[in-house]
Amino acid sequence: MGKPTGFMEYERELPEERPPAERINDWLEFHLHLPEKKLRTQGARCMDCGVPFCHTGIILGGMTSGCPINNLIPEWNDLVYRGLWREALDRLHKTNNFPEFTGRICPAPCEAACVLGINEPPVTIKNIECAIIDKGFEEGWVVPEPPAKRTGKKVAIVGSGPAGLACAAQLNKAGNWVTVFERADRIGGLLMYGIPNPHLDKNIVQRRIDLLAKEGIKFITNTEVGKDYPSDRLLKEFDAVVLCGGATKPRDLPIEGREFKDIHFAMEFLEANTKSLLDSNLQDGNYITAKDKDVIILGGGDTGTDCVATVIRHGCRSLLQFEILPMPPTERAPDNPWPEWPKVYFLDYGQKEAAAVFGSDPRRYSIMTKRFVGDKKGNVKELHTVRIEWQKGDNGRPVFKEIPDTEKVWPAQLVLLALGFLGPEDNLLNKLGVVRDERSNAKAEYGRFATNIKGVFAAGDMRRGQSLVVWAINEGRSAARECDRYLMGSTNLP
Repeated sequence: MGKPTGFMEYERELPEERPPAERINDWLEFHLHLPEKKLRTQGARCMDCGVPFCHTGIILGGMTSGCPINNLIPEWNDLVYRGLWREALDRLHKTNNFPEFTGRICPAPCEAACVLGINEPPVTIKNIECAIIDKGFEEGWVVPEPPAKRTGKKVAIVGSGPAGLACAAQLNKAGNWVTVFERADRIGGLLMYGIPNPHLDKNIVQRRIDLLAKEGIKFITNTEVGKDYPSDRLLKEFDAVVLCGGATKPRDLPIEGREFKDIHFAMEFLEANTKSLLDSNLQDGNYITAKDKDVIILGGGDTGTDCVATVIRHGCRSLLQFEILPMPPTERAPDNPWPEWPKVYFLDYGQKEAAAVFGSDPRRYSIMTKRFVGDKKGNVKELHTVRIEWQKGDNGRPVFKEIPDTEKVWPAQLVLLALGFLGPEDNLLNKLGVVRDERSNAKAEYGRFATNIKGVFAAGDMRRGQSLVVWAINEGRSAARECDRYLMGSTNLP
C-alpha cells in the first residue's frame, strides 16, 4: 500500500456533475471526472484493510454487499495512487468486462461495504473505476484481442444485455464461435434501450459492442428466438445455448381505471424515447411525450429515477413520484448495520434535476394509488390516492393500513408504472421446455447455470430475477465458464 495513512489525511471527494439546470436541456451524460492528481489522492484513501469487504459480493439483509464480480479494488486503487494507470486497467479487466458501464450506472455496493465506511466516508471506488477505463480508451490501451486459437464449437447467446455480452466476451476469449441474438434493432439490451442517455451514453455502449465484434463475436439483431428464429433450429445449429433474455415482464397495477390511455409501463416509455432519440433526435415523434403534461411516476427505484430524468427533458408541466414504502432515514438505522447496503435517503440524479426545476424532491412516500379516473375520450386525467402507515404484522413482517380521511386527487395526463418486474417472458422458455423455479425464472442452479435441457444454460435476470447490472455481468461470466466446461470437458475461464 503506497500511503498507509492516506485515509487519515485525505477527505472523500467526488467529481462534480454537470449542473442539473444545464443538463436537463440536452441528452448528454452528466458524469465528470476528478483531475488526475485528485484521483490519485482518492486512491490513497484505500486502506488495503486486512479483510477488504469491498469485493465480497454477498447478500446481506436481502441486499448486495460488496462487489459481485469481486473486483480487485485495493490493488487498482493503489496502482492509481502510484500513477500506474495501465497496470490498474489490467487489474480491472481481470474481473470486469465492462467497467465503463458499471463505473457509470452501478449503485456501488462496493462503497457501501468499504471498511473505511464504518466510521468515515468510504473510498470513491466507483469514480476511480470509471476513470481507469476511460483513460484506457483515451490512451488507446483498450484494443480488440481475438483468441489465438478456435475450438470449433459454436455457442448461441439469446439476449444482448449485460449478462449476454459478458457471457459472449468470455466464451469468445476461450476460442468458441459465439453468436448473439437480439430482438431489438440495436445490440445492448437494457444498456442500450433501458437506461437513458444522460445516465449511460449510447456511444460508450456501441464502442464496446464494436470492440467485441472485432474480436470475432457475431451479432444478429431484429431476431426474436422462438418467433423469428425457431427454437428447435437453435438447438440443432449450435453446440450450446445460453439464455440471457432478462426479466422483462413488468409488474402491473390492476386497479380501477387501468384501461385508460396514457398509463404506460416505464420500460415502454424509456425504450421508445431512446430509440427515437437515436433514430432521429426525437424528430420522428415515435415516443410517448411528457411535454406540458402533469406526470406521475409510480415506483421509487432506479427505473423510476430514469423516468424522472426523461420527463423533465421532455418539458413536463408538473412531476410527482409516489412510493408505497415509508421515507428512509437520513442515517443508517440500528437494524441496518455496516456492511449491509445503507437503506438511507438520498437524491439520485433524476431527483436532483426535478428539484432544480420544481424546487423539491418529487417523491412522496407512504402513498397508495386507489384508482385512475379518465375523461370522456378515455384518457387518464387524475389519480386517487390514500396515505398509509406501516406496522409489524403478527409474523413480524411489515404490513400497512390505510389512514382514514387521507384520500387525495392528483391531476395526471401521463402515468408511468415503474413497479419492478415479475420475471422472464414465457414464449422462448416454453418452446424450449425449460423448467421454471417458484418465481417463474429459468431454473438453473447458481454456480452451474445448466437448465434441464442438455446444453442449454441460463444467466442474468432470466435466471435470478430482476437485479443489478453488476450481478448480470457476474452471471454472464460464470455461465460462460460452465458452458465452456460443458463443451470442452475443462475450462481456463475464471
